[in-house]
Amino acid sequence: MSTQQSAAGRGPGKAAGTDNSALKRIVSASMAGTVVEWYDFFLYATAAALVFSKVLLPKMGNEYDGIIAAFLTYAVGFLARPLGGIVFGHLGDKLGRKRTLQITILLIGAATVLMGCLPTFSTIGVWAPILLVVLRFVQGLALGGEWGGAVLLVAEHSPQERRGFWASWPQAAVPVGNLIATAVLWIMSVTLSGEEFLGWGWRVAFWLSAVVVVIGYVIRTKITEAPIFEAAKAEMEQEKAVGYGVFEVLKRYPRGVLTGMGLRFAENIMYYLVVSFSIVYLSTGLKMNTSTILGMIAVAHICHFVVIPLVGNLSDRIGRRPVYLAGAILGGTWGLWAFPLMGTKNDWIILAVIIVGLCFHALMYAGQPALMAEMFPTRMRYSGVSLSYQVTSLVAGSLAPILATQWLKDTGSWVPTAIYLLVAGAITVVAVLALKETKGISLYDVDEADAQRTAARLGAQA
Repeated sequence: MSTQQSAAGRGPGKAAGTDNSALKRIVSASMAGTVVEWYDFFLYATAAALVFSKVLLPKMGNEYDGIIAAFLTYAVGFLARPLGGIVFGHLGDKLGRKRTLQITILLIGAATVLMGCLPTFSTIGVWAPILLVVLRFVQGLALGGEWGGAVLLVAEHSPQERRGFWASWPQAAVPVGNLIATAVLWIMSVTLSGEEFLGWGWRVAFWLSAVVVVIGYVIRTKITEAPIFEAAKAEMEQEKAVGYGVFEVLKRYPRGVLTGMGLRFAENIMYYLVVSFSIVYLSTGLKMNTSTILGMIAVAHICHFVVIPLVGNLSDRIGRRPVYLAGAILGGTWGLWAFPLMGTKNDWIILAVIIVGLCFHALMYAGQPALMAEMFPTRMRYSGVSLSYQVTSLVAGSLAPILATQWLKDTGSWVPTAIYLLVAGAITVVAVLALKETKGISLYDVDEADAQRTAARLGAQA
């Protein structure tokens, strides 16, 4: 049976949905693991800004140099994420989303718990930052494979007319993970003295990861693969000429990968400016109280969680492109007015600024899973979305807080950072304009189109 016949036999336009109760279990399993993974990842981001420069790294010439050094170790996780996207994307397209997600959650959990056990720089010297970097690399490697699997598990089970809404829920789990990480550190910072917090309090937050990892792993053992993936896997096993994985997606869909990277660029930069650099700007630049800042960030994460599914639903109603375009334009302008308003040092104004920033971010972030899933066929979808997502993190999110902190140190001004975000927004606007609208498209139709291209290519080679 030919690739074209196999795809056609499934029926163009056929919905790839799962019944509602089963879909809710899939969403819950995806979110549970995603909360764990991003709790661990963002816990490191917050600790990098507040703790690591004072505990695990050598003393620097000034506060900013120490924070920049901590953010550089933070960036190691981003260096590992593209590799994780390649490795686990390949495994996810070959073995399945479920098995891959079980591996990633165990890896990131183990690395995070071990971070909480690290001796300080004063105890073991240079080995403290070395071990921190190694564990951070493992964290990034696991997270590189997590996002693609989590969102695709839901997207491939979702009905096509509601894919934007359902696939946005794993995205909503990200602020939940960040909220929990922020809340735990906030509780520690307000209940312990500064000496106790830096001595052992921050470690508790890392050790707590073990509890949620076990819960997330157990939940993920009870999920099933989507029928569309099982069909594609059987087809690949039957027809050896049909490839999969990262090399296949780069060969057959390079434009899709580049467009996905463009979509991700402003969104990723904006998020880390809002949730990571804002902490530095407020605590070090404006000398505001740490517990107050963490409290505001926590409230903003709650709002972010609420808004994401609403935006996902909106992308099903009016389309992926207009919603994403609004996010890129509004998000690009955020820095121009956000930092001056932060300069008022008014808690309520600053809280509103952060909340609005995350709402702008949600306009891009919520529809991302559905949009990217609709750009690639099933046989290489995990690799395609993971590569687009994670490679961009390396050149966007990893550098954003480092560059912003360096500019703040060198110039004492927020202006370079605001211009940086504005340029990033323009890049993402171009990527959105290059897209075709995919709202409501059947993933079976995407596979059918891919099968026809493959058949034509093989026929030309014969």
